[in-house]
Amino acid sequence: MKSPPDPPASPRILLVEDDPTSRAFLSAALHAIPAEVDAVDSLAGALALLGGRQYDLWLFDANLPDGDGRDLLARARQAHPGIPALAHTASNDAGVREALLAAGFRDVLVKPLPASAVQSAVRAVLGFGASTDSTRAIASNQPTWDDVAAAAALNGNQAHVATLRQLFIAELPHTRERILACARDGDRESMQGELHKLRASCGFVGAARLADTVRALQSQPDAVDALDRFDRAALDILRQSDGNDDGTGYA
Repeated sequence: MKSPPDPPASPRILLVEDDPTSRAFLSAALHAIPAEVDAVDSLAGALALLGGRQYDLWLFDANLPDGDGRDLLARARQAHPGIPALAHTASNDAGVREALLAAGFRDVLVKPLPASAVQSAVRAVLGFGASTDSTRAIASNQPTWDDVAAAAALNGNQAHVATLRQLFIAELPHTRERILACARDGDRESMQGELHKLRASCGFVGAARLADTVRALQSQPDAVDALDRFDRAALDILRQSDGNDDGTGYA
């Protein structure tokens, strides 16, 4: 598996956001990376800039006064097929997220969100600072199991949490092997499919640390360090399970 190319020293980012407050916030967050930012408030404004400038990353609002982010991405890719893109939206709807990912966005940022989350997502896509970036910091600080999140996902039913975690742990070795095999074979499409399913499963059972590494690997499928962090998180869960500990307190 090839190592990702070095990130640009000061990336140029096209930000499209029609709300003035959100546009100012996102611009400030991006400038602090540091990055050069061109910010516009419409699909038409974005296309005008894309006609004469090159960018390292696009950050598109999902809903614009004269169109939407998916349409903008499709039109932008006609002239610039290799540029990575992030979407941002105020919607928490899973269907909206899936539609944006299916359209070709690397990730979807849900507003409001802290500046650190914006910067982490951008750095992940551009390949910045793999050893010290905020994605790694978040992952390393997360617990293996988030009992509160798991209980919330299953309406507080601890018996269901325990049962689903046992099923999750039983399937994890096979899922891990499939993901590692896809990485070795360079099969990015199959790997993303496996990661997508695993990420949903992590949410159901509260596998917080593993979920963070899955998100990072989805954003950087060719990054060796992201794959290593995923593998370590998966193995941590499997080592814990060797003592018949499913993370719920029930042996």
